[in-house]
Amino acid sequence: MINTVLCALDISQKNDAEVLNTANKIAKLEGARLDIVTVVPNFRISLVGSYFDENFQNQAVKDAKVALKKRVSDILGEDGVADLRHIVASGSIYEEILETAEQADSDLIVIGAHKPDLREMLIGPNAARVVRHSKCSVYVVRED
Repeated sequence: MINTVLCALDISQKNDAEVLNTANKIAKLEGARLDIVTVVPNFRISLVGSYFDENFQNQAVKDAKVALKKRVSDILGEDGVADLRHIVASGSIYEEILETAEQADSDLIVIGAHKPDLREMLIGPNAARVVRHSKCSVYVVRED
């Protein structure tokens, strides 16, 4: 039985409606809670972090939270977002998705995967890393 579904969205991508709709359908079918996570880079720990204002990271997280809520309400409608948890994590994408899933005691992660570019062929796409390292089931929505 699935009690909690974690949907990982990249708010910088515009083609994530299918990922969110899939996660929402599964959650409704199972009577499960739907959590939605997006991850922003942690600007404080990188070499370039010293070039950013101290408040830049906090503002990036706030902006991402607003953008995430808007994206979700645009896709699911205002009525569909009342019971959802919107989570903005900061750091490595796949690590934060896995950490969020563990903290939320998620039974299923729904994540999108797109055709990898050359950079991802060398370091590995985030969806593949989530699938490989997740302690719960992962549903991958293939994006065109």
